[in-house]
Amino acid sequence: MRRIGIFLRSVALPVCVALLLAILFRPIYLSEGQPNYLLAWICIGFPFGIRRMFLWLVPHRFDLAGTVGVVVLNVIVGGIIGGFALVLQLISGVVNTIKGTA
Repeated sequence: MRRIGIFLRSVALPVCVALLLAILFRPIYLSEGQPNYLLAWICIGFPFGIRRMFLWLVPHRFDLAGTVGVVVLNVIVGGIIGGFALVLQLISGVVNTIKGTA
């Protein structure tokens, strides 16, 4: 029973969130029927990595253009980092499910 809970929390929930984001952002990363995989990676990984980016690059004492630029850079880099964080979370979740540890 414990392995099922570990699997649901660390593997099934992130996969469901990633699939929901893939469906939600599908019009953004599809152009003329061809997927842009980098944009899909950023859109799907964004919620998994953006909290890490706003700790590194905080828009402080910039004008409006500088603040918008820093926020956009946070979104792009946070999405890329979040894609890797999602993959690592899924791999560690599968390993922890097999071991039976949390």
